[in-house]
Amino acid sequence: MRRLVVNADDFGLSSGVNRAVETAWREGILTQASLMAGGGAFDEAVEIARRNPDLQVGLHLTLVQGRPVLPPEQIPGLLGADGCFPDNPVAVGMRLFFDCSIRKQLRAEIEAQILKIKETGLPLSHIDGHLNIQMHPTVFALLQELMPLHGITSFRITRERLLRNLAHDRSRVAGKAVERLVFGALSSNAQPNLQRLNIVCAAEVKGLLNSGRMTESYLLAILEQLNPGLTEIYFHPGCLPDEEISRRMPEYRHEDELRALVSPRVRQRLRELDITLCNYRSEEKRDA
Repeated sequence: MRRLVVNADDFGLSSGVNRAVETAWREGILTQASLMAGGGAFDEAVEIARRNPDLQVGLHLTLVQGRPVLPPEQIPGLLGADGCFPDNPVAVGMRLFFDCSIRKQLRAEIEAQILKIKETGLPLSHIDGHLNIQMHPTVFALLQELMPLHGITSFRITRERLLRNLAHDRSRVAGKAVERLVFGALSSNAQPNLQRLNIVCAAEVKGLLNSGRMTESYLLAILEQLNPGLTEIYFHPGCLPDEEISRRMPEYRHEDELRALVSPRVRQRLRELDITLCNYRSEEKRDA
């Protein structure tokens, strides 16, 4: 049996993202969304989630390229001069790994992001991360403590088959190879710990290697080769014009990704292939 989780990242970043998430949930194959606790449109996203209670919501942990939840004076070691997380993910990753003096601040900010969503009353069941920061060894070590404490039962392990991706899209070959190597190693480290904690993760997650380019044609191609078991595919849908997502992700094809999520051809192919849409709570989406 093949089961498919379809996730939208960056929920709460902007109104353009929020509108796309609600459209993809109501009219398409979306089964869940990951909410940015520090996003500028957080409150709007919470209202959308409340009026769509079957849409599963998780935390899109943000420690790079975004705004914190805690006041800047409480976590100065994590922020730039503008009071936001730095934009360079490599520099952020190195600092989080080597600078032990900021571990306490890091834990506090991660927990504050979890609590901000929990305090809305929305059920919070999964964690992933902006630029997959949840896979960073220092961050993951802290999440191992915090997830059981806050009843979080699902987690995104970022692992994707490189050769299957390249069979459909030959762009960024070198970059994809590096990403597969790095995240493959991080996934191998994370999986035994998640099993010990009884935290659910998908056997494969698609979305890293074609991030921002999850088009209808690409989606139809990869559906043909889903393995048995649980797979997650994540998207970055958006409605344009939207200044925030255009500024942050100018090369992403947000509207094309939304079109893929609401595509009748995709829904028909899912039925033909007998692929079950679900969320990480194993609740099936029957109206797609």
